[in-house]
Amino acid sequence: MRKRSLTAATALAVLIGSAALAAAPAFADSSAVLPVRQTGDIVVDAVHQQVFVSDPLNGKIVVTDFAGQVVKQLTTRLSGVHGLELSADSGTLYAAVQDLDAIAVFDTATDTETTRYEVGDKPLSIALAGGRLWFGYGGAAAGDLGSVDLTSEDHKVTLGQDGDWYAAPLLDAAPGSDTLVAGALGQSPVELASYDVSSGTAVKRASTREAGSNLGDLQVTPDGKDVVVASGAPYYQQVFRTADLNEDGKYVTDAYPNSVAVAPDGTVAGGIDGSYDPDVYIFRPGSSEAVRSYDFPNTGTGSGSDLLVRAGLAWAPDGSRLFAVTRNSQDVVSLRVLTAPAKAATTVTVDAPATATRAKQLTVKGRATATAALPAGTELTVTRTDLESPKGKALPAAVTGADGTFSFTDTPPAGGKVEYTVAYAGDAGHTAGSGSDSVDVSRAKPALTVDNNGKVYAYGKDVKFTAHLGKTYKNRTVEIWADPFGSDKPNKLVKSGEVDADGNLSVTVGLKRDAKITAKFSGDSRFASASASSTVGAKVGVSTSLSGHYKKKSTWGHTYYFFHKNRDPLVTTKMSYYRDRAQKFEFETYYQGRWHSDEPAYFKLGSDGVSEVGITGDHGGDVGRRFRVRSSYVNGASGDTVNSTTHGAWKYFTFTK
Repeated sequence: MRKRSLTAATALAVLIGSAALAAAPAFADSSAVLPVRQTGDIVVDAVHQQVFVSDPLNGKIVVTDFAGQVVKQLTTRLSGVHGLELSADSGTLYAAVQDLDAIAVFDTATDTETTRYEVGDKPLSIALAGGRLWFGYGGAAAGDLGSVDLTSEDHKVTLGQDGDWYAAPLLDAAPGSDTLVAGALGQSPVELASYDVSSGTAVKRASTREAGSNLGDLQVTPDGKDVVVASGAPYYQQVFRTADLNEDGKYVTDAYPNSVAVAPDGTVAGGIDGSYDPDVYIFRPGSSEAVRSYDFPNTGTGSGSDLLVRAGLAWAPDGSRLFAVTRNSQDVVSLRVLTAPAKAATTVTVDAPATATRAKQLTVKGRATATAALPAGTELTVTRTDLESPKGKALPAAVTGADGTFSFTDTPPAGGKVEYTVAYAGDAGHTAGSGSDSVDVSRAKPALTVDNNGKVYAYGKDVKFTAHLGKTYKNRTVEIWADPFGSDKPNKLVKSGEVDADGNLSVTVGLKRDAKITAKFSGDSRFASASASSTVGAKVGVSTSLSGHYKKKSTWGHTYYFFHKNRDPLVTTKMSYYRDRAQKFEFETYYQGRWHSDEPAYFKLGSDGVSEVGITGDHGGDVGRRFRVRSSYVNGASGDTVNSTTHGAWKYFTFTK
């Protein structure tokens, strides 16, 4: 049938030749898309490090490497290709081609077809046993067994070995065995039979209809003693003795078993067609409890997880990898490569206190578990990662108790986030595993200040700011940031460096807007991070001028501008520009010994920061009276809040005849 393992001699040669590979780090599980529409069978060639997957619908055999990457596609006259079988030395691949009533033969060193055997109607499955190549063939109500004599020059084909099958049966045999096992695909109840083929003729040894319903897959164990069956029901992989087909145990999986693969050392992989449970279960020989399981995720955009296809499992002969073919809801087929699948998955949980005090002892607890329990006294490596040791510092090993629990104490020298990682390196029967947990260890609060808070400066003033850092452990670097008011200006790093011997770091900033000056200290292993801010104001630049006067002179304690009564004064204000900014314009009149103000008005600045206001009207009644005007920026009222309120100088004027 398929999934052939090597003979003992060949397996030993492969293991010796792969010694360097075995010593290398293990590869991670992987997945690669296969260019197929349907899957028939899968076999693994360890000698040439390749995997063959048949596609009956497209009429081809896809060849991948051991990482699942496609390296070749065999497509010549293979319509309906289904069952695959490898010779004992992995040098020859046999493929049952149903639509052509033939078995194609390939040289696996070159992946080229060398010959083709014309056999019975629609061969479905093939298996090597008793020195012959056996095949199950036939359409509905015409199932039968046939064989090809591989020792004769003409490769004689013998048909009609057992015509009692309703359809072409599924076949398998142990390497070098004289016992052939056959089963009826999809039948309910499943018919199962075993044959002695040592004479070249199939002599039935036993049969049963106790192999559940809806057969999906079967495989004989390497010693030939048992056959493991995957039927849709019952919800476990049944085991039958090949000698009499009496039940001989079971491997408990879940609903709808559809695949089985047995490694040369007897390790069993059982697969199911299930959306909500693990897809593949790994069992050590004779144990009904899975040592490991795999639940495949969805590799597409549709709903549900990827599902294992029928007869979609195959072992690498050395047991280092298990290959699984899956399909998702968009009919995308993938080949998954599972590394070291027979090892029990190790889980390490770590529980550290949420908080702790630096330089005070704390206790970390945890547990290392596996489906095949780790022995008491197992050593686990412990690594502490903190600000003092960012690459990790090895601590004394933790040792498990009989129930897998462990605990250890430590006195963290550094504050901040301290992470404890506990790991198991793995062994021949267990995968590596690790877990971690972190502790928030206290740190002292450093003193950090910035001067000038609350001060207001003239527009464009260069102001020196000094950040002062108090006592710390090792880090003496401070950053100073300047954040001008207004969303159009970013917060900017203006200086970074170590403070001087007095703990000071200074920088000069030109202020054209209100600003927040912030000093930042990132902390060190004993002192926490800190920041301190100083908010300062910056006035606007504002000037006011009068035009249209015929003279000016100093009088009444000020410089007055004189206008003829028939001339309108023009007041021009220039102010630091900001979008949508307006100047506050105030107009006052002097009488009865004091200044009296009119209702102030706001005039929008032009894009050049200029605003012109004309004082119009009949000024005959204003002759001899005194007036003054002023332009101001008022934070908030002038349309923005990026500067501090700034009043311009008063400008005085009067009218004459």
